[in-house]
Amino acid sequence: MKPSTLNLKTVCECNRSFNCRTLHPQISVINLQRPDLEHDAVKFEFYAILFIEKCEDGCGCCGRRADDYTCATMVFLQPGEIFRMSEAGALPDKGWLLAFHPDLLYRTPLKNHLGNYTFFSYRKEEALHLSQREAATVTDCMQHIAEELQHAVDTHSATILSRLIELMLDYCTRFYERQFITRQTGNQSLLERLDSLFEQCIRSGALCDTGLFTAAFCAAKLGLSTPYFQDLLKFETGKTLDEYFQLKRLEAAKGLLLKAGNTPADVARRLGYESVQYFSLLFKKSTGISPSQYRCSRN
Repeated sequence: MKPSTLNLKTVCECNRSFNCRTLHPQISVINLQRPDLEHDAVKFEFYAILFIEKCEDGCGCCGRRADDYTCATMVFLQPGEIFRMSEAGALPDKGWLLAFHPDLLYRTPLKNHLGNYTFFSYRKEEALHLSQREAATVTDCMQHIAEELQHAVDTHSATILSRLIELMLDYCTRFYERQFITRQTGNQSLLERLDSLFEQCIRSGALCDTGLFTAAFCAAKLGLSTPYFQDLLKFETGKTLDEYFQLKRLEAAKGLLLKAGNTPADVARRLGYESVQYFSLLFKKSTGISPSQYRCSRN
């Protein structure tokens, strides 16, 4: 039998699948106490935030590491994503699901910057793992949303609910940054692999193709989603990939210029610069002298 996917197109349909009352047609907080689903996966046609309290394999399927907290795990899904917890079931045996339709955010400030919460584009294996205190904070946010849903729908509902969602997302941003800190050793190893990848590209001459060293290319080589890789790099170095890449190219250029027979034009071509003039401009901006002057001063 082929694996089956439960396609939930609306929040109301989601509520019916979990035997929950619909208090608002565009948002719901659902208790996932042993969900009885005869499907291998679930497709959410709206935003879905999973707060996982229990996982059969200790959340190994959600990427938990030895340096992560173990109290709870959160996964953030965009509309149209398909989620499968593990071989044991489509959803966790214990936890909460916050489901909200994009239309809820219409004419609210959150609609304009929801894209800033890049963890909605992370993979399941890049989930957020919470401490006891962090889990309590998120649970409190969920409870406030659930309490607001007990109020009759009026002209203030969407604004208040969107602000409560935004508050929880802001806390999750803080907690993801904390997770980058507790994963510092592993993150440094990833940066070393990134530097090694860059050096390999130099040796192979692959940087002559200036379109190669992209965020998607680097993320794939490191086994990460592109948004997670970009956020990790920015947190660890304070730089975007373009900024980090340009810095590494200039460092490589200094070494290549000191090798006999390498002209500025040769170095510019080998490092993928669009022209020797552009390379010279960037080099002088960084060092204060031209590539030719650098060669002479060091030799």
